[in-house]
Amino acid sequence: MPTISLCMIVKNEEMHIARCLDSVAELVDEIIIVDTGSTDRTVEIVSKYTTNVYSYPWKDDFADARNYSFSKASKDYCMWMDADDIMEEPEKDKFLRLKQSLPSDIDIVMMKYDTSFDEAGRPSFSYFRERWIRNSPQYRWVGEVHEVIPPEGKVMYSDIAISHRKIGAGDPDRNLRIYRKMLTDGKSLDPRQQYYYGRELYYHKEYEEAVSVLEQFLLSEGGWVENKIEACSICSSCYSRMGQEQSALMALLRSMSFDVPRAELCCEIGKYFLEHDNPHNAVYWYETALNTPKNECAGGFILPDCYDYIPLLQLCVCYDRLGDRQKAEAYNERAGVCKPYSQAYLYNKQYFAGL
Repeated sequence: MPTISLCMIVKNEEMHIARCLDSVAELVDEIIIVDTGSTDRTVEIVSKYTTNVYSYPWKDDFADARNYSFSKASKDYCMWMDADDIMEEPEKDKFLRLKQSLPSDIDIVMMKYDTSFDEAGRPSFSYFRERWIRNSPQYRWVGEVHEVIPPEGKVMYSDIAISHRKIGAGDPDRNLRIYRKMLTDGKSLDPRQQYYYGRELYYHKEYEEAVSVLEQFLLSEGGWVENKIEACSICSSCYSRMGQEQSALMALLRSMSFDVPRAELCCEIGKYFLEHDNPHNAVYWYETALNTPKNECAGGFILPDCYDYIPLLQLCVCYDRLGDRQKAEAYNERAGVCKPYSQAYLYNKQYFAGL
């Protein structure tokens, strides 16, 4: 059975860190904590779980900090978590079963990362991340921000999920600040960094600059297909906020030049037509979303609701506007099968009962 070193970088995480370590300490064989300058009780708390606590001078480089944590690991695999992540109870047995049965030739184990949740606590936003990485110098992090380990060797996908459960707000400007410092220092951004820089600009409502950066990314030869599809979606949102509605639609349609439609983009196109008083066209795109297979292993961000609940609920709205109340009510009931607790479904149910 392989051994696992949990490797974490932390700073001022006294609110989160005990909850994180309590959820996973019994599952791993070693805990490595790299503190990047805490001024609260973080070091005191983590010292109750491990003696492997190291200080690291922060350099505005997440990859360098994570690589330092990996360099201290002594077990077969390195596993990373952030301080505001937890291993939920239902995942622990799956974790141990995988640990007991992992083939010896596996280099990287990908696990789901659930980062947003609906009103019932079900994941509403998730994607796969490298989670167990063979402890070898060939596997190292790259990227000052949104760091990643380039996948190579034999990769396994697991249905085990880590949940991101943040308490309180972090520093919303940190990532953008690091990117701008890189540019000021004369560093060039590779395609992946261009994509994430464009996202940060969008989050900060710098829409024109975001579009400019993302257009460079979309025209570049490098970069992941999933990131290019997501970049089209972000550009569309930027154009919409700048009042350029036709450009917003074109950006969404452009995503299909990179690969077959994703349900997430189909729902956005459907929303565009519904908001522009064209429910007939919206129906086409929402039905396309319903019939689009979900490929969780492609590497993109997954919004599970876009594959059933959202298009079903929106088809209810479309057919109601088209005057077909029977179809509208039928789609609402199908949405209710997905989420019987949904306030939108319950509101619609009451609406139809009152007709």
